[in-house]
Amino acid sequence: MAATGTKSVLFVCLGNICRSPIAEAVFSKMATDSGVVDKWRIDSAATSNYEIGSPPDHRGQACMKRHGVPMQHVARKVTNDDFMSFEYILCMDDSNLSELNRRSNLVKNNPAKVELLGSYDPQNQRIIKDPYYGSDEDFEKVYEQCARCCKAFLEKNS
Repeated sequence: MAATGTKSVLFVCLGNICRSPIAEAVFSKMATDSGVVDKWRIDSAATSNYEIGSPPDHRGQACMKRHGVPMQHVARKVTNDDFMSFEYILCMDDSNLSELNRRSNLVKNNPAKVELLGSYDPQNQRIIKDPYYGSDEDFEKVYEQCARCCKAFLEKNS
C-alpha cells in the first residue's frame, strides 16, 4: 500500500498509450497545481501486452502540449502488485473494467477500488472511448473528459 498519508491512483486503458497516460498527465498537473502532488502516487498501465515499452501516442502528446500538460510515460501492463499498492484503479471503459475485476478477484484481500474514471464525470459520460483509430478531435475529447473526471475525483479525494 502507499505510504501513510499518501493516496494512490492507477489509470488504466487497453494499451496504455492513449487514454490512461492522458489521464495520468492531467491528474498529475491538477494535483501539482493544487499543491497536493506530494500526497499522491500517480501512474498508468494497460490491460494488454500490445504496447509495453512504447511512449504515449504522438497525437495524445500533441494534445497535452497544446494544453500545457507535461506528459512522460512508458507503457506497462497492470500487475498483481498494483491491486495491493494502489488505493484506486480507474479505467476507461467496460472492457477494461471487466478485465480489471477479473484480475482483482485473483489477488486475495486486495484493497484497490476498481472503477470507471467516467463515474466521476459531472456530465455523466461514463465511457471514455479509445481514440487510437480516430482523429486529433477524438484525442481532444479524451482530454476534456479526463479533465472533468480528474477534477471531480481530486476534489472528492482531497
